[in-house]
Amino acid sequence: MKRGPKDRHRFSHEGKLTWLVIGAAAPAAITALSILWFGDYSAKVQWTLSLIIIGFAAGFLGSAREHIVHPLQTMTNLLAALREGDYSIRARGARMDDSLGEALLEINSLGETLRVQRLGAFEATALLRTIMAEIDVAVFTFDPERRLRLVNRAGENLLGQTIDKLLGRKASELGLAECLDSHEDAPLTLTFPGGSGRWGIRRSTFREHGLPHDLLVLTDLSRTLREEERRAWQRLVRVLGHEMNNSLAPIKSLAGSLESLLRRDPPPADWKDDAQSGLKSIAARADSLSRFMQAYTRLAKLPPPQKEDVDLAEVVQRVVSLERRMPVKIVGGPKTHVHADAAQLEQLFINLAHNAVDAAIETHGAVEIGWREAGDCVEVFVQDEGPGIMNPTNLFVPFFTTKPGGSGIGLALSRQIAEAHGGSLSLTNRRNRTGAEALLRLPR
Repeated sequence: MKRGPKDRHRFSHEGKLTWLVIGAAAPAAITALSILWFGDYSAKVQWTLSLIIIGFAAGFLGSAREHIVHPLQTMTNLLAALREGDYSIRARGARMDDSLGEALLEINSLGETLRVQRLGAFEATALLRTIMAEIDVAVFTFDPERRLRLVNRAGENLLGQTIDKLLGRKASELGLAECLDSHEDAPLTLTFPGGSGRWGIRRSTFREHGLPHDLLVLTDLSRTLREEERRAWQRLVRVLGHEMNNSLAPIKSLAGSLESLLRRDPPPADWKDDAQSGLKSIAARADSLSRFMQAYTRLAKLPPPQKEDVDLAEVVQRVVSLERRMPVKIVGGPKTHVHADAAQLEQLFINLAHNAVDAAIETHGAVEIGWREAGDCVEVFVQDEGPGIMNPTNLFVPFFTTKPGGSGIGLALSRQIAEAHGGSLSLTNRRNRTGAEALLRLPR
């Protein structure tokens, strides 16, 4: 740094110390020399003693300067080494019995702390690089100008180029601009040199050197979606096949019996009664199969909710008034409005209340319904004093039911309605008494 005109006339730290030491020794030296030269002494004594006084003064002045300046230079060198990233240098003479030793000891401790931290940072960075290289999701980072700054091995394979050819190129050149501009909730169908399919997008921001950067993560959803689709079809075929067999097997048996009955010559006297009974059974099984297909269609074609502000207490009161088999107690809660589809929400509560009443009737218990606020959600609970849940695994499996004549879509449809509103539905056994509790969480 250049010094100005005024700075040139200022003393350095060493100069100030020199003049302070001279000022401290000058009175005694001047007094001694005055007595020596104005006293009655020979010239030999005067010159000898004068040289001794001046020599000792100069020697102590130089020693004092050395003892003060050298430790400061040592500390300067140590701090410069720390600034340059060299944490291996240590100062000698660091001890606890004087102030200078304590200062050097603190600098040594700072160097050791920085060395340990840098080692930990190197290890963490090496671990992060290893993880990024081994994971099968593509990771990219972009600077504020959307130029690529970092890419892992999966990203290189996806773009079909090595890292040295990718770094510095813009997202638009790499075909990733759409990913940076898209909504994270919607998977994108994209084609890259290294693969094509449906991709899940995750974005976040971080700062490097004070500037915002974008982190982009691409996950190949094609294989996962195909596997989920395959499992969904397997479940659907299994359920449909089970129900179809349950209906078609007796129909086939009855049709065979009726055919053999009509072939008998002469026919038995009561063949009309047998034929009527068989046809009624066939009609009943066909009607059961028709109801099953209607229930499945209803579950598969749930329309999106038409949301509006709904008074929760009014919906609960309407649902309770529809239940005629036994009184349902409203525990109540704070006055709350939710943004929901009133008709779907009412259907959900009807299903939960109906199941609770079915369970409570078996044990002559009671049913309660209420709500409470929990953070940014509203919790609606339906509690019964029935026998509880025996098989919680299949509760929300469509068409699974333990009730005679049940359709098995009530709970599945209820959970579908809850999730369509951004909420959740759970059904568990009560802890403090027998019975079950259905808990619906809806965003406020």
